[in-house]
Amino acid sequence: MSVNDEYAKKEPLAFRMAPRSLSEYIGQEHILGEGKMLRRMIEADRLSSIILFGPPGTGKTALARLIAHTTSAKFERINAVTAGVSDIKRIVEDAKNPIMTPNGKVVLFVDEIHRFNKMQQDALLPHVEDGTVVLIGATTENPFFEVNKALISRSTVLSLKPLTDENIIEILKIALQDKERGLGNEDISISERTLAYIADLCNGDARIALRSLELAYITTPPNAEGTIVIDEDVMQDCMQKRSLAFDTDGESHYDNISAMIKSMRGSDPDAAIFYLARALHSGEDIEFLARRILICASEDVGMANPNAILVANAAYQGIMAVGMPEARILLAEAAVVVATSPKSNSSYLAINRALSDVANKRTGDVPMYLRNAPVKAMEELGYSVGYQYAHDFPEHYVPMQFLPDEMVGTKYYEPGNLGYEVQVKKWMEHLKNRNTDESNK
Repeated sequence: MSVNDEYAKKEPLAFRMAPRSLSEYIGQEHILGEGKMLRRMIEADRLSSIILFGPPGTGKTALARLIAHTTSAKFERINAVTAGVSDIKRIVEDAKNPIMTPNGKVVLFVDEIHRFNKMQQDALLPHVEDGTVVLIGATTENPFFEVNKALISRSTVLSLKPLTDENIIEILKIALQDKERGLGNEDISISERTLAYIADLCNGDARIALRSLELAYITTPPNAEGTIVIDEDVMQDCMQKRSLAFDTDGESHYDNISAMIKSMRGSDPDAAIFYLARALHSGEDIEFLARRILICASEDVGMANPNAILVANAAYQGIMAVGMPEARILLAEAAVVVATSPKSNSSYLAINRALSDVANKRTGDVPMYLRNAPVKAMEELGYSVGYQYAHDFPEHYVPMQFLPDEMVGTKYYEPGNLGYEVQVKKWMEHLKNRNTDESNK
């Protein structure tokens, strides 16, 4: 299958179809709709520093290009991956040169601004603060975690959302009809159903949608009538698998695992499996997933079903032995067991309370009769003297004071009313009643 050599010389379709005006920009109505702040700023050419964040393909770079076309200020663009402090200094010096920049101001677009290190961000800060540089930062990461707080405080942070299927279809149709920048001069046949299929698979990423359409066009030979027919089979081959707005080391990684844990905690096995599938599809580390399930089995299921931690631990060990793709089955079983178990965080609360007391209170010493006496001379000093071996007594229990004197009466573990803890609670109440009966004798 040959590629159209002449077409291959052109810039990528996604680049060519970037909007040139607000009227051509599709999506993000929540920040660019009529009367919205950003639209008013662009139309009036009264820009202030902004940081755009959102998934790939949602229009961050396109919006920056649009601003470049509309502003009367000098426009500079750098990528945080390749730029350094020297680039920032050069841009600022040019901005302050009255010949090169008469109005003394530059609009600076920094792509992937989250990759700027502290030194680079600090070098930019004073010039953003004094207005020499109007910053437009673009990032797929949450800027509140990745960008200097001082830069954040001097910028308006705007969140871009994944494009809707309707947005994507509209963008594809424009590309198919545009004779200047798009494929409007080509004889292409593509159905509404196929357009909807592309929109469904690209998950709100316009760049993937346009790139896939272009790949389908340049690799599909025309039929006998000279028409290039693009159907779902062609697009499936070009797109391979659904795109996910998911980065295994970015914010979406934390969002997804947070949702998975909260779904297990919330006893929704379907949601837990869904977020597990998202993670696996995107190449998440299976050991990391197994650890999170194991932690949830202890923290959130706990004593309500002690077997859950055994299943989760077995899954953890199992996935290390078998790897993918079979590991997905073990992870799914463990996630379902945790999600469908009765819940109790009593052990979690107990250890947190105890740690707080140990850190903040005078908790006393271990009673002498509980201390070990490995040599006879220690017994003579009182170590281990008076200790009563529980297994020598009825029900393998003997009432004794185990806490230091300073901590007597402190309660850390409070059994709940679900699952296995119902039995635990009954047993603890039984022992408490025995203590009462024996003290009354």
